[in-house]
Amino acid sequence: MSERRDLPTTEQFAAEMKRLRYGERFRSSLRSTVSGLIVAAAAAVLISMLLLPVLRVTGTSMTPALQNDQVLLCNKLADIKQGDIVAFYYNNKVLIKRVIGLPGDVIDISEDGTVYVNGEVHDEPYVSELALGECDIQLPYQVPESRFFVCGDNRGISIDSRSTSIGCIAEENIIGVVFFRVLPFKSIGLV
Repeated sequence: MSERRDLPTTEQFAAEMKRLRYGERFRSSLRSTVSGLIVAAAAAVLISMLLLPVLRVTGTSMTPALQNDQVLLCNKLADIKQGDIVAFYYNNKVLIKRVIGLPGDVIDISEDGTVYVNGEVHDEPYVSELALGECDIQLPYQVPESRFFVCGDNRGISIDSRSTSIGCIAEENIIGVVFFRVLPFKSIGLV
């Protein structure tokens, strides 16, 4: 005698079909979400690399404006102006300094650390203490074409364009203009 198999009822069949359709929709939604996240992450990396590089401050040459371990955003497309804080490559390192002189400007620095640009005292409210610092360039100094004269805000300890070891920064070595502080959260905002 043959054994009788129990066939599913219409309700059981409908419930199983509903479960299978839900599983397929879930997998499709998961694939879509994961691919969307991958595209968003790739876009964020591209934007970060090409337009808005992210940098971390190391050292105290830019205090009080910037503190050690702060995370900053740079704008690669910004026009560089006097007073801007820029990040640039120097000997396989990234340095962050303030632009004092533009191409063609004549820079002079007195013994007390007062900076003159094109014969006029350069207003520097961001510097807490004037100092000549490490300065072995011949003053007055004319900034060469396509180069920028930069100084750290903490003039007593900063090694910058006042030293022949760094000199003026070539335009092609500049990463971008620092414009936004990301971390720590308590100091988030424009620089």
